[in-house]
Amino acid sequence: MSKGTYPLKLPASIKAAAARLAKEDGVSLNQWIASAVAQKVGAVETAGAFFKKRARDTHAEDLRAILALVPDRAPDPGDELPAEP
Repeated sequence: MSKGTYPLKLPASIKAAAARLAKEDGVSLNQWIASAVAQKVGAVETAGAFFKKRARDTHAEDLRAILALVPDRAPDPGDELPAEP
């Protein structure tokens, strides 16, 4: 496995919390951060693949049919679209 380096600047409070959690896990801070980044990458890529797969099975006609069920009424207070400039 090749390794790349990246100079990471963290707020002191985040670094302290990560260092504490790494110590609790019995790993180095570097290893803990690498694992945390790997988990995030996996989660984002999994979600992206899920939504791409879901989107393949959709059709514009289905969306139009769903939107046709929405009642034609004014939005609730606070839900209005902003005025165009």
